[in-house]
Parts: sequence; C-alpha cells; structure tokens
Amino acid sequence: MKVSDTGIEGLYVLEPVVYPDDRGYFFESYNKNDFDRSVAGTVFVQDNESMSSYGVIRGLHFQKDGYGQSKLVRAAAGRILDVAVDLRPGSPTFGKHFSVELSDANKKQLFIPKGFAHGFSVLSSTAVCIYKCDGFYAPGHEGSIRWSDPDLSIDWKIPEKDVIVSEKDGRAGSFREFENALKTGKLAL
Repeated sequence: MKVSDTGIEGLYVLEPVVYPDDRGYFFESYNKNDFDRSVAGTVFVQDNESMSSYGVIRGLHFQKDGYGQSKLVRAAAGRILDVAVDLRPGSPTFGKHFSVELSDANKKQLFIPKGFAHGFSVLSSTAVCIYKCDGFYAPGHEGSIRWSDPDLSIDWKIPEKDVIVSEKDGRAGSFREFENALKTGKLAL
C-alpha cells in the first residue's frame, strides 16, 4: 500500500497494490497490520455503503460532543470527489479542505481522522461509496456545514444546476456559524 501525505496532518491518500491477471484483478482494500503501521492505529467498528447518482453531493458531515469518527473512504463503483475539511481547533490547517477523486478505476482511498467534516460529490452516472468508521453513528450528535459555503470555496466538480442535495444538507449552517459555536463553547468536537 502506498500512503501519500495531503499537506494536512493525519489525512492520507492510500493506493493499494493491485494484482491484475486474465481473470480480472485482486487487491486488499484493508489490512489492519499494514494500516496500523503506515497510517494510524485505528479500530474500525462500522462499515457504511451508499449509492448515489450523478450530481449528488452528500455532506459536509461531522459528529460532535466526543462522538467523532475517523473514516476510510473508497468508491467501489463509479467516481466521486471526496472532500475533507479540517475542523480541529488549534490546527494550523483549520478551515482548509482537501479533495481527491476516488474511483473504481484508481482504487484510491482517503483516510480522514476525527475532527474533520466529510462529504463527496458523484462525478459518474452512479457511484457506490464504501467507508469504514471507528465510531458508531450517533444521530443526536451529528452536525453539518453547507456544501456551498463561500468561506470554504470547495469546487465539487459539478455544475450548480446539476447539484442534488438532501433537504437536511440544504439547511446546513455556514462555516462561520460552526467556528463561532466552537469559540463560544456551544459546540465541541
């Protein structure tokens, strides 16, 4: 497994070794020993899968109040633009984001540690996104930041006329509201 630094501490792009032959291919999408040695000592407790069509943006989601989740994300089918925003107070990259295309062709994965908001856009006609989490989903402790927040200026690689978001994601607050809630102690990660 090749591990690439993203310029944001703890956030890594992983590329597995793929073994193609005349039958197709084989690769290990996850090996705990290799992962712990090369990335982080993380114990994953939940696997999630979503299928979405072109133009869907899911995010930017995070969990708060000590219910944060580290994630290992990949596209099992199709292409997504995966995005992580650093929400860690005191981090030198607080408010910065990183994006990478994950696809069934490139087989790349993104490891997102706790303290980040996460989202993705679907660039192909459909995409299946699979991600491992090291914490359980806690619906009473979820938070979100608006996908189109001007302070974050994320290029989702989808024309705005084609964007599809859930009602809940459409109501998400701004990054400034998130930042103010952190500063005033109304929100904790």
